[in-house]
Amino acid sequence: MRVASVVEVKAKLSAYMRACKDDPVVITRNGKPAAVLLAVDDQDELDRLVLAYTPKFRAILEAARKQIRETGGIKHDDFWDQVEAESDPMPSS
Repeated sequence: MRVASVVEVKAKLSAYMRACKDDPVVITRNGKPAAVLLAVDDQDELDRLVLAYTPKFRAILEAARKQIRETGGIKHDDFWDQVEAESDPMPSS
């Protein structure tokens, strides 16, 4: 992992973009970590990264974790039974 100041990265952005293909580059401001430069191989990877750091999505995940802690969640088989029931276009009578 490389560490570089924002001034260095601004001056040599192309070089740091190449460098981050091997390892993330931590960008510092006033000597403190401020950002990370990561290489992205494809759109799916980019989508996952963006989603993982979206505040709304993180709030949904935390609410789900809280509910699981409080209720114990649902059993694996029950979950898939519910998924199948909701995706079945013609429920049996």
